[in-house]
Amino acid sequence: MSTPALHTDVDLRAPGWDDALPGAADLCRAAAAAAFAAAAADGSGAGPEAEVCVVLADDAFVHDLNRRYRGIDKPTNVLSFPAGEDDLLGDVVLALETLRREAERDGKPLADHLCHLVVHGVLHLLGHDHGDAAEAAGMEALEVRVLAGLGVADPYAEDAAP
Repeated sequence: MSTPALHTDVDLRAPGWDDALPGAADLCRAAAAAAFAAAAADGSGAGPEAEVCVVLADDAFVHDLNRRYRGIDKPTNVLSFPAGEDDLLGDVVLALETLRREAERDGKPLADHLCHLVVHGVLHLLGHDHGDAAEAAGMEALEVRVLAGLGVADPYAEDAAP
C-alpha cells in the first residue's frame, strides 16, 4: 500500500511572514502532509493523492474573507475553503497578526501555533468538524496526535493557555 501524498502550494500574501517566521512555508507543508497522512490512516482522508493551498495572509485579507463568506466582520486565525473535489482539497488561509497575538497570549511559539492551525484547517477540508462535543473531541484528539508527531505540544492541554 502506498503512502498518501499531499501536494501543498504555499501562497505568501503578506510579506510579514518572512520576518515573523522564516521557514513558515516548510512548516505549512510538513503540517499539512502530517494531517493528510493521519486522516488517511483513520480512513477519513481523500484519495491517495491530493492538493491543498495554504495562504499566508494578514488580518486585513482574512477579515475581508471572513466578512464576505461567513458574515463575520473581523479577522480570525484560520479559514478553510473546501474545493469539493477528491484530489483538490481546497484552501487554508491564515492571518499573521491574529496568529502572532494568540501565540503571545498563550505563551506558545509562533511556529507551533502555525502548525496547529494548518493541521486544523486541513482536517476541516477532509470533512472533520467541531460542531458538537463528540465531533470536537474526535477532531481535537486527531490534531493532538498529528501535532505530537511534529514535536508540537498539545494545544488543548490545561496548561496550554491562560
